[in-house]
Amino acid sequence: MKLSNFNFKLPTDLIAMEPALYRDESRLLVVDSKTGKMEHRVFKDIIEYFNDKDVLIFNDTKVFPARLYGNKEKTGAKIEVFLLRELNRENLLWDVLVDPARKIRIGNKLYFGENDELVAEVIDNTTSRGRTLRFLYDGEHSEFKKTLFSLGETPLPDSINRQPTEEDEERYQTILSAKEGAVTAPAAGFHFSRELLKRLEIVGTEFAHVTLHAGLGNFREIEVEDLSKHKVDSEEMYIGQKAVDIVNAGKDVGANIVAVGSTAIRAVETSVTTEGRLKPFEGWTNKFIFPPYDFRIANRFISNFHMPKSSFLMINCAFGGYDLIMEAYNTAVKEKYRFGAYGDAMFII
Repeated sequence: MKLSNFNFKLPTDLIAMEPALYRDESRLLVVDSKTGKMEHRVFKDIIEYFNDKDVLIFNDTKVFPARLYGNKEKTGAKIEVFLLRELNRENLLWDVLVDPARKIRIGNKLYFGENDELVAEVIDNTTSRGRTLRFLYDGEHSEFKKTLFSLGETPLPDSINRQPTEEDEERYQTILSAKEGAVTAPAAGFHFSRELLKRLEIVGTEFAHVTLHAGLGNFREIEVEDLSKHKVDSEEMYIGQKAVDIVNAGKDVGANIVAVGSTAIRAVETSVTTEGRLKPFEGWTNKFIFPPYDFRIANRFISNFHMPKSSFLMINCAFGGYDLIMEAYNTAVKEKYRFGAYGDAMFII
């Protein structure tokens, strides 16, 4: 498989700029990987495909307001800072991207907020755009984080070409988001409402929560035609014993194991035994999945419709079969499904 295999024409007006009015009323394209049949449904209809003991695997990561705007000392030049992760809690060190990078040097100070509520000093260059910042703050860490996040914006993907709003603070999260650390959201989970989860629970569905703190690397353009040469940024992840027990119990009774989104499926595929069982994990993953790939945990997959040449599309094709999924994407374009993080969903069964 080459990068060019995953290109298709996507009209820009099909990229969703706003979330659906109600989470569970996005459109849903159900794709049967065995028969090739496709059904056009509404997302809340997904309950019709679940039975007692089936398992849903959710990524419970929580997106933090990672995009900041500051000013450089002396010149006052406007600088965009994208927080990636906290490197050292005690010394308030953060790994960040800065733009424009050419204006930022080691030793420069950056000021954030109308009244310079926060000041940071550049102490290291990590990549061409990456820097390490030391925030200069006298006070409790909890107060620092509160101040930092109050100055940040919801980090909408570049494909959503607008300023974030207060609504995005809620809607660019899943309702199961719990563990802070992601800068990109597990968007397939956006479609689940509390009402739908309750109905699934009544049917007998089991919920397994894993954590993968998705980073910006998911949206980094793939620059090599030979996909085996593409390197993925490492992301922190955690799979606890409770999730392991739920998933393995489902497999033992022959239940459907449904992964919700690319991050969830990458997480469980990172930590699978040779016997096809899930095992606990705490660490980092740089799992990159593209066709052909033998999935060991999930036998069903929920995903949004993604951009051409994206790693997310490659996972879809690996799971459902390249020809069928590309046909499904062409159908989605023809039927004017909405693409991107705030777009519609596909259920591969």
